[in-house]
Amino acid sequence: MQSTEKPSLTEDNDELARDYDRVSVDRQFLSGKMLVRDLAVAAGERVLDVGYGTGLLAEHIADRVGPTGYVLGVDPLPLRIELAQAKARPNLQFKVADAYDLSSIPAAGFDVVCLNAVFHWLPEKSGPTADFARVLKPGGRLGISSGAKGPRTRFQELVSGVLARPPFNAYARPPGGLTHRVDEQEMRQLLAAAGFAVKSIEARESVRGFASPELLVRYSEASSFGNLLAHLPVELRPAAREVIGREAAALAAPDGTISQSSRRMVAIAVRR
Repeated sequence: MQSTEKPSLTEDNDELARDYDRVSVDRQFLSGKMLVRDLAVAAGERVLDVGYGTGLLAEHIADRVGPTGYVLGVDPLPLRIELAQAKARPNLQFKVADAYDLSSIPAAGFDVVCLNAVFHWLPEKSGPTADFARVLKPGGRLGISSGAKGPRTRFQELVSGVLARPPFNAYARPPGGLTHRVDEQEMRQLLAAAGFAVKSIEARESVRGFASPELLVRYSEASSFGNLLAHLPVELRPAAREVIGREAAALAAPDGTISQSSRRMVAIAVRR
């Protein structure tokens, strides 16, 4: 059963935020740059970056739109916004806002809305998707790069196995896992219902490498803003990290590195 619960926004901390800023450079940031390319973001355009994290992609977009364009990044995680603020400039601003409440953003004010590694964190998607249409100008483009529905990775299976054993199994995880992924048909239905014409939907293979099991565990906590083990009591989390890291070593190549392959869905749509 798929969980309808939103991930916690209170498990993030300074260390996880800094970790994310560092490790996302060659992971989420790369997929985000591909999304911006697919959207053909151009000089002078106004872009809303929803769930910008520490602002790496928003900064890249600001470079593309130039001084005559404008980028607004919205994110619900204050600690990551603090890191992003160092990147702010006249054509790039950041604010605290949730994808479920964009009411402070005027209608029809943007040429492009983009979500990179964000959509799969939203349990209820129809409301936010309709709001993305609201803030776009007619003919404006929406770009979503998100984890696609499908088999879990080897590491996800491993984590589930560890957390299903004592003493961790005394604490229930969200049913269905942490993320809320959709398939191509579900994506098309969501976009059509919100008033978008689908330009393209593509599933892409994504391979990420980690130098050690410890780095893989740390990345998983940072990219989930602390939600990976959030259901466990604080005092039990170090033990869970240690067991997961130890067992993840079995996934490593002879040189100690671990590669994780997953599917990413990239959707481009135009507001009617």
